[in-house]
Amino acid sequence: MTLLEGRRAIITGAGSGIGRWTATVAAREGARVGVLDVDREGAEATAESIGAAALALTADVRDESQMEAAVAAAEAAFGGLDCVIGCAGIELATQDDRADRLSIEVWRQTLDVNLTGMFLTAKHGIRALLAGGGGSVVLVCSPTGQYGCAPGEDAYSASKAGVYGLVRVLAADYGGENIRVNGVVPGYTRTPMNAHVTPEEHEAILSTVPMRRIGEPEEVAEVIVFLASERASYATGAVWAADGGLTAI
Repeated sequence: MTLLEGRRAIITGAGSGIGRWTATVAAREGARVGVLDVDREGAEATAESIGAAALALTADVRDESQMEAAVAAAEAAFGGLDCVIGCAGIELATQDDRADRLSIEVWRQTLDVNLTGMFLTAKHGIRALLAGGGGSVVLVCSPTGQYGCAPGEDAYSASKAGVYGLVRVLAADYGGENIRVNGVVPGYTRTPMNAHVTPEEHEAILSTVPMRRIGEPEEVAEVIVFLASERASYATGAVWAADGGLTAI
């Protein structure tokens, strides 16, 4: 039996990067997947690449009414949900800054997507899990939410620290109702979010990674799908690293 045989999942940020690979791996492991992204074309492209097991959904994770409607659409199509996976996020690398230079607009936009978006994903996703008797939630975190390893990216770092705290408190809130909540920390990964990195910056980052290479999005997706599965049945409230050892040193 595959890891998610017969399971029903909704995955945000699934139009590209780690989210797209997570949807692909989840479907390979037997799940039907709600492929959700603010980019309609991206969501449809991912769903098309997966086939009949996928449902393309368009929503802005910052908008509660859109998220509620998207979760309801996935529930209706699949007859319920078992897995809720939050991969949607932004990094405004050329606009983020240290606090004394950081604009309130960049701060708010980053937290609205990265933290409020995760909260709304969890809120409406967990309501669906409760209705079905339980399930699993996995939220994508970041090393910047645990350590001050991204000086000058104060908004992004703070937003991801919030996700780290959200994982832990949700695990405490819902552990008695058969809902597990975990986080995954990708390290430096080959995704569109890192397209701005220069060759010099690339080499500097690799020097901090014990494995001395960039991660591939499918490698992170494998960890996410494992945590969403019943193979991880006693794991909750943890943040798992898929970062080549970055946070180990």
